[in-house]
Amino acid sequence: MELRRADPSEYAAIGRLTVAAYGPFLRGPEDAYVERLADVAGRDREAEVWVAVEDGELLGNVTVCPAGSPWREVSRDDEGEFRMLAVSPAAQGRGVGQALTGLVLERFRAEGAQGVALCSLTAMTGAHRLYERLGFVRVPDRDWSPYAGVDLISYVLEL
Repeated sequence: MELRRADPSEYAAIGRLTVAAYGPFLRGPEDAYVERLADVAGRDREAEVWVAVEDGELLGNVTVCPAGSPWREVSRDDEGEFRMLAVSPAAQGRGVGQALTGLVLERFRAEGAQGVALCSLTAMTGAHRLYERLGFVRVPDRDWSPYAGVDLISYVLEL
């Protein structure tokens, strides 16, 4: 599996993959978050989109939010943050999410970050199991709600 920065020619496919991965957690195609998930060009311009690819097949992606990125939501100044970890429904269970999370951890560790933070929908229990297995711990004082009916829980891994 190759992990690398997204190429602009892949933005549309990455957007479709991300929307498909988040599909079970959305309120349908009219959910306002669909547009945000699909806006890979915007994410890559204001943060960094990384992909997992194998034999030419796009398996997943993650948005890395370095210091100063407007995509940061719950991290502190000495922490890294990532968002929108998405694995193609067809590739789930193959270690793609773990590989992308590992890339994020190594990147922020190399930059000297003291930790890595993220937030996740309460219903994303499969993702929570991955994060906890990798050593992330819940940080309830950072939980928040961007709007009514959407509750996000926070995790941090100290590096």
